[in-house]
Amino acid sequence: MSAQVLRRLKLNDLKLLRAIIDSGSMAKAARQLNISQPAVSKAIIALERTIGVPLVDRTPRGITPTSYGEVLLRGAAAAFDDLNQCLNQIQFLSDPTVGDLRLGTSEHLTAGFLPAVIARLSRSYPRLNFYVEEMSLAQVQYRELRERNVEFVVTRLKQGPPEPDMNVEVLFDDPIFVAAGSNSPWAKRKRIRLSEIANEPWSHPPYTTMIGPIIIEAFRRQGVEPPQSVSCFNMQMHKALMATGRYLAILPSSLVRFGPERWSIKRLPIELSRGPAPIAVISLKNRMINPIAQLFLKCAREIVKETPPL
Repeated sequence: MSAQVLRRLKLNDLKLLRAIIDSGSMAKAARQLNISQPAVSKAIIALERTIGVPLVDRTPRGITPTSYGEVLLRGAAAAFDDLNQCLNQIQFLSDPTVGDLRLGTSEHLTAGFLPAVIARLSRSYPRLNFYVEEMSLAQVQYRELRERNVEFVVTRLKQGPPEPDMNVEVLFDDPIFVAAGSNSPWAKRKRIRLSEIANEPWSHPPYTTMIGPIIIEAFRRQGVEPPQSVSCFNMQMHKALMATGRYLAILPSSLVRFGPERWSIKRLPIELSRGPAPIAVISLKNRMINPIAQLFLKCAREIVKETPPL
C-alpha cells in the first residue's frame, strides 16, 4: 500500500496541505497559492482519498490538522528539508563560494563570538549569506530546530540530559563575571567583596533566561540578594550603561574573549561562576548538514582554539 500511495503522492499536495493548515482556511490558502478555492477543496479531498484517512478538521476557529494530518505534515517538513539540503549541496558543489546559512543563537553570542566567526568566514567566502535568529529560550530554540527553520543553534547548554533527537557539540566554556566600564571607580580596585557593590546600579540578563539561575545562585552563595536594577536581553544596553561609569553588569566571558570591547570593559575581581557554563552547537540528528554550516562550524572551532580563555 505505501509504495502505491507514494507513486500517487505529489510534492504540490503536501505544499497545499501546509498552506491550508498555516492559514487555517481554504480561501486563504487558495489566495496564497493563486488558485481557486474549489480547486483547493478538490485537491484536499483527493489527497485524503489517496492517503485513506481524514487529514483536516473544519472547526469554528478554522481548519486544523487531524492526528493523521499532523503526522503527514511532520514527514512533509522533513522531506522538503532534505530536498532543500540536497539542492544546497548541489549549489555548493557547482560554486562553493555562494550559499545561505540560517542559524539560531542566544543574544549574548551575537555581541562577541558569532561576529568573530562570520567576519573570518566572510573574508574567504564574501558571497555567503547569514541569517541569524536570536532565541533566548531553550524551548524556542528546540522548536525552530525541529521545524527545520535553522540549521543549528549556538547557545548556552541547559542543565540536564540532552534532547534525544538532537546532537550536542560543546565549543567552549563561558562563565559569567562582574564587569564595569573602564571609567568606573570600581575598575581600579584590586580587591572587592560582592557585598560592597550589592547596592550599586546594575545591568543584568533577565532571570527567566538560562543564565538567570546561575546569577541568582552565585549571589545568594555569597549571602547577597541578586540585583534588580536593569533587566535586559540586549548587550548594547549593558555596554551603554557601563560606559556611564555608574552601572555594573553581569556579563558572559565570551563578550570580552571574542568581542572588540576587551579594553573598554573591566573584569572586577569577584568570583561568580561555579562549575562549567558550556556554549554548544545543537543540531538535529539524522539531518543532512548544509555544506555552508560545515564551513561555519570548522571556522568556529578554529577561533575557539586560537583564542585563550580570560
